[in-house]
Amino acid sequence: MDAIWLDGAEWLAVLRIGLGLWWLESWRHKDKKTWFEGGGIAWAAGVAEKHRWTPVRAGFETVVTPRPKAMAYVVAYAELALGLGLILGFLTPVALLGGLALNVLYFVLMIHDWAEQGQNSMMVLISLVGFFGMAGQTWSVDAALGWF
Repeated sequence: MDAIWLDGAEWLAVLRIGLGLWWLESWRHKDKKTWFEGGGIAWAAGVAEKHRWTPVRAGFETVVTPRPKAMAYVVAYAELALGLGLILGFLTPVALLGGLALNVLYFVLMIHDWAEQGQNSMMVLISLVGFFGMAGQTWSVDAALGWF
């Protein structure tokens, strides 16, 4: 085949941008008023308190429960930053690893709810492929700045 529509680096950029759009949608669809008043964290607290793994319950109680409002902002704006970073290809490796970490946290928290795990699993996979495939080398601010 002589002509290929996109090369490998461009397909990785498509994957990176798609993942960024996924994170941006996660931020966009939140009811911000309820979320920032602690509604999302209250829901997660209910999940964490029934979690079968003691370290998850203890970790949530130690890190999140004492500061629900701050954690609501951290989660929401982390999703926004990940989305924008991946779409623009800015600090791409950092965004991919940050997204990977957030998805692993979501995966562990929701380990008993398999309905959510398909999305988290795919986002983890895309983050890994993007990171090791250097998805920021094409169509990105990183490349424009000469970081790739």
